[in-house]
Amino acid sequence: MTTPHRRIGVLGGTFDPIHHGHLAAASEVAAALRLDQVLLVPVNSQPFKLDRLAAPPEHRLEMCRLAVEGDERLAVSDVDVVRGGVTYTLDTLTDLHEQMPDALLHFITGSDALARLHEWKDAERLTELARFIGVTRPGHSLPDLDMAHTLVEVPAMAVSSTDVRRRVRAGAPIRYLVPRAVADYIAEHDLYAGGMDD
Repeated sequence: MTTPHRRIGVLGGTFDPIHHGHLAAASEVAAALRLDQVLLVPVNSQPFKLDRLAAPPEHRLEMCRLAVEGDERLAVSDVDVVRGGVTYTLDTLTDLHEQMPDALLHFITGSDALARLHEWKDAERLTELARFIGVTRPGHSLPDLDMAHTLVEVPAMAVSSTDVRRRVRAGAPIRYLVPRAVADYIAEHDLYAGGMDD
C-alpha cells in the first residue's frame, strides 16, 4: 500500500518582519486547497532586494517561529538561512524535495510576483518542482500566464513589513499589525529603530 502524498504549502519571503497579512494568506491558502501544512521559509538574502539591508536572518527566522507557535497548520523551515547566500526559489524547492520526498509542494506567492515568474532563476524548471499558487485580494485578477497555477483570494489587510518598520522607527504602535510575541521580540532586540533602508 502506497503512502498518500502530503500536500505542503511553501510561503517564502523576507518576513522583515512577519505580520498578520502573511499569516492570513498562509491560513487562507491552507484552507482553500486543503493543505496538510504551510511552511514559512524566510529567505537568507532576497535577490530582488539586494540593495536593502534587512534584519539578520536569524532574527527573521525566530520571529516567524514565534508567529506560528500554537498553530499546527503552520511551521517554519530554515532551509534558506542554513544554505546561506542569495536565496533562489529553485534552490528552496530542490532542498525541500530532498527533505520531504513524499510531499507535493505548493509554492505560494503574490499574484504580482507570479506574473513576473519568467524573470526568476530557471523559471522553466520551477513548475516541475511545485504547483504555483497566486494570492490576490478580492476583485483583483491575474493576467494570462503560460503556466499552470491556482489563484486564491485572501482578505485584504492594510499592513506591510515596510509600514511596520516605519512605525517602529517613528515610535508608533505595531501591536495589532504583528503577533504580540513578534512585537515583543522587535522591542527586546531593538530591531528597525536604527533606520534600515526600505
